[in-house]
Amino acid sequence: MTDECIFCKIIAGELPGEIVDSDERTVAFMDINPATPGHALVVPRAHAADLMEIRDEDLQATIVAARRLARRMEAALEPDGFNILNACRPAAWQTVFHFHLHVIPRYENDPLKLPWIPRGAEEGQIAAVAEKIRAAGA
Repeated sequence: MTDECIFCKIIAGELPGEIVDSDERTVAFMDINPATPGHALVVPRAHAADLMEIRDEDLQATIVAARRLARRMEAALEPDGFNILNACRPAAWQTVFHFHLHVIPRYENDPLKLPWIPRGAEEGQIAAVAEKIRAAGA
């Protein structure tokens, strides 16, 4: 836990949160700025700033908890689909620096529009980037 992390404070019970699920490694609570009705966050109990810092076992537990939460939401809210989102670092819109997954139930004709619009790319461009990624793992 870090003293300034709002999610650590919710986990510790120092700040209020509508907790909807928890286990030994994770806590899920409602987002205070929901994109759609039911939007919730799943966080590891152990503080990690982002995707690059989270321990593998906590990452695994968090995604499993997100699926468990989505199944609960499906039974309770009957959405038409889900988005599971993570923002890593400010350039990707991360604003709270405690790793978290957004579990967003989606409904036909809901108002949420993601900013990404697929525009395609040249095949050579994609292949060049793929080669850089492969080389970094070697």
